[in-house]
Amino acid sequence: MALIRCCFEPPELPEFFDSFVQKCTDPSCCCGCCSALRPRYKRLVDNIFPVNPEDGLVKSNMEKLTFYSLSSPDKLDRIGEYLYQKATKDINRKRYKLAEIAMEAMDLLLQACHAQTTLNLFVESFLRMVQKLLEDSNPNLKIMATNSFVKFANINEDTPSYHRRYDFFISKFSSMCHSDSQDLRDSLRLAGIKGLQGVIRKTVSDDLVENIWEAQHMEKIVPSLLFNMQFCVNVMFVKKNLLASGDLTPVEDATNVTPPVLAEEVLRELVGRASFGHIRSVLKPLLTHLDRHELWVPNTFAIHTFRIVMISIQPQYSYTVVETLMQHLDSNFKSSPKTRTSLAVVLSKIIAIAAGESVGPSALDIINNLLLHLRTSVGTTSEITAEESQYQEALINALGEFANHHPDYQKIEIMLFIMNTVPDLSKKSKGDQMLQNILLKSLLKVGNQYSTVSFEKAFPASFLQPLLRMARAPHDPTRMIVMQIFQALLDRHQNEQVLSTVSVKPYPALSQEPPSRSDIIFTHKYGANIMQALIDSMALSDRVDALSASFNTAALLIVEMSCSETVQEFLLFILGVQQVASTVESLGAVHRCNLHAIAIALLVLISRVSGINNLLEYAQKIIEARRDEASYYLPPLMDTKKGSNKNLNLSLPHLAIDKLALGECMQNAGMDAQRLNTGAPYALNQSDNPGHRHSWVDSVSAQMTQRNSSADLTVYNGDVDSVNSSPGICKKILAPEFNFDAMKRALAEPTEAAKREQRERQMQIVRTFREGEFDDLMRRTEPKHDLIQNRLNELFNSLAVERQITQSDNKTAQLQANNEKPVYETKFPELFYY
Repeated sequence: MALIRCCFEPPELPEFFDSFVQKCTDPSCCCGCCSALRPRYKRLVDNIFPVNPEDGLVKSNMEKLTFYSLSSPDKLDRIGEYLYQKATKDINRKRYKLAEIAMEAMDLLLQACHAQTTLNLFVESFLRMVQKLLEDSNPNLKIMATNSFVKFANINEDTPSYHRRYDFFISKFSSMCHSDSQDLRDSLRLAGIKGLQGVIRKTVSDDLVENIWEAQHMEKIVPSLLFNMQFCVNVMFVKKNLLASGDLTPVEDATNVTPPVLAEEVLRELVGRASFGHIRSVLKPLLTHLDRHELWVPNTFAIHTFRIVMISIQPQYSYTVVETLMQHLDSNFKSSPKTRTSLAVVLSKIIAIAAGESVGPSALDIINNLLLHLRTSVGTTSEITAEESQYQEALINALGEFANHHPDYQKIEIMLFIMNTVPDLSKKSKGDQMLQNILLKSLLKVGNQYSTVSFEKAFPASFLQPLLRMARAPHDPTRMIVMQIFQALLDRHQNEQVLSTVSVKPYPALSQEPPSRSDIIFTHKYGANIMQALIDSMALSDRVDALSASFNTAALLIVEMSCSETVQEFLLFILGVQQVASTVESLGAVHRCNLHAIAIALLVLISRVSGINNLLEYAQKIIEARRDEASYYLPPLMDTKKGSNKNLNLSLPHLAIDKLALGECMQNAGMDAQRLNTGAPYALNQSDNPGHRHSWVDSVSAQMTQRNSSADLTVYNGDVDSVNSSPGICKKILAPEFNFDAMKRALAEPTEAAKREQRERQMQIVRTFREGEFDDLMRRTEPKHDLIQNRLNELFNSLAVERQITQSDNKTAQLQANNEKPVYETKFPELFYY
């Protein structure tokens, strides 16, 4: 290297005459007083540096340099290059103060000249200067370079540079986020996070520059942010305690920006700027970071992070986060149950946010994926452990949270979708039984979120029928879950807890509202099927909890649907429960006593709910008699193990509920009791008839018995028609005892031939009313006294006709025409009134 050199450059000779007053500031220059030979921009740049570096930038000379840059923008790139050369020399010579002055000057020039068209050439020198400072080991230079880059990132360039790359800055800023320097650790981490934020703002808004969403960049940015956010929960907890104790004021907390807080802010910005095609580029390194650092257990940080993602992401893309997390759960099916449980808990915490944007197939797709995970969990384990059970509960909670944020009509669709996935009762393997219970629990979770308004909408036929089949399942846990589903959908007035105990005492906290017309129609249509399933369920198990669940469902059904039009059907249901307890000898003694207790408890409940005092007085008489003779016929329910040692007398017919007495109570109360008197109580294992509807033709014979009519109609017996018009009712089952009373009852009943003749007569009457002529029906239903009067009129008319037989045919025809009445004057019988 030459010991003597000159700063004069021949190509710059025209600027020789610009100034010859100032001296050259370079000590190695041989020109001495030849400052006039140096370019003006170099002299202006040299003049901004003070003699003593501690004095800082010379402000007046910096203003001259700025004015020169604005007036001669073509020199801007040379100024930047010269500043970079001087800063490089200063850094190599460890003169960091001069390097900082050079960086400060470039910042001021960038801010002043950012609107110039030649800014791109200056920016290249600027970024080289920032890179040079970042490469040095001095932390202050790194922090200063980062701040300069952030200022540059906030400038909106009119013409972006397509060849500019930020690979070095992403790598360097990411490494600064992991700094472990003891002196300036937090400052360096804050600088690194700010630098990443600047890179994101500079690149993500322009599609023509470098694609920052590539995996090589996201794998550096996202883990760097998460590394700083890992302490966020602890920092927030400490700050909360300091605020509570008074050691930290809210003002101090607001002014101090920590790396976790800033990292969270940058992550929100990154996720908020992501489009549909780029959101997975953020989620993949996020999930990888959580896996590598084992941050799923405990899952506090994972929940916090995913909540940030779900809140920051554009709403229409939130479903992608849930889908990606489910796919990650699929890939971790061999992980420990704790890890899978934590994943499912995270899913349950964020799935509600995505539920509002999921409609139609996307909603069912999420439900299907959750059910698939439940199936996989049941299928891969022979025995359900406590940890596996927690995992399943977490999935069920996720399903419930997802369904809770959907409208009611979609909840019905979700419940129907789940019901269709439940294995059939014909599959009796242990795995299928566990799967039935798991899926029914998920159905119960959705049912608890549903607000029932109309039973017709809550129980569509396609949902009710399989649910009734599951109510007859041979396994007690399955039936109890089904009963809980019925209770969740039937309980519109929060009476489930009130009616959870079998008792003959009044329920003071009971809430009731008269059923609507649609609910009454639903009861006529499907009430018999539900009550039939309840009777079958009560007869299948003698467990107290199973019987209590069935009683609770029946009590809710009575409270919600009881009215003058349905009370007779409920009384037949109660008689059916008693009949099962009295006639089915295969049941245990304790079981039969508990059924008697349930029957009397339901009778007391329906008498109080319907307000029939005569019925309540009759029930109280039975209760008093049972207390004196057989207290085991009353609530509370007896446990099978404890009650097996007692001597239970079951041959007490005088303590049973009498059907005729119930009919008398109804009649004394001024209510119709025909259905109760003519219908048979419910029995075991009767087939459902969901499509039955009452017709005025089917019930016309019942009205005929109350009026005088023709001979064919007066002999009609309404018992057969009443039985046939009731869904789920069949012939009365005779008692198996062959004693005198049983034989007497058997002889008193009509024979098969008589029953067959009655059925044929009924069908003939039905066909007559459906197919006969209207005039013929009018004649058949005319009162008898009208027939006698008509006969007398015919006799008198015949005498009058004999006197006038000599009259002409024309007069006769005219007289007949006058006697005919118009159609609108025809007198309709009362039978055809509507």
